Amino acid sequence: MELRVLRYFVTIAREENITKAAEKLNITQPILSRPHKKIFQKNVKYT
Repeated sequence: MELRVLRYFVTIAREENITKAAEKLNITQPILSRPHKKIFQKNVKYT
């Protein structure tokens, strides 16, 4: 995992909102959503 993607993920967790996290990181929301979706699909197991 790239450090950039990890930073995105941590910011989303802290802000609890993708739009607010994107604003804080000074990027657009769609750019932030793509890596977040990959992390979520890879690391979240459904029970």
